[in-house]
Amino acid sequence: QVQLVESGGGLVQPGGSLRLSCVASRMIFSRRTMGWYRRAPGKQREMVATITSTYSTNYADSVKGRFTISRDNAKNTAYLQMSSLKPEDTAVYSCNAVYAGASTWGQGTRVTVSS
Repeated sequence: QVQLVESGGGLVQPGGSLRLSCVASRMIFSRRTMGWYRRAPGKQREMVATITSTYSTNYADSVKGRFTISRDNAKNTAYLQMSSLKPEDTAVYSCNAVYAGASTWGQGTRVTVSS
């Protein structure tokens, strides 16, 4: 069974930075489009950033210029570097892998931006 495990969440002050990691197992990682999504309290889940197998990236307007998605196929890992964090970035961040119509989700990691 394919598996995604996120880490790196936590409490950070406004203006701070965090790096989230998503380690994949039991899948051919390099072929998958990887994505980071988030669900804030009381809101629907939204796309944050995606990166394809050819390293094409896409970002939500709300995070452009502040967040960077990347991948290391040798480590089966996707990353989300988050900078200039705002209180409105507070959410549970989940990793997603898509290939040939099949989608896999991680369990999520909580990010809280507060002073």
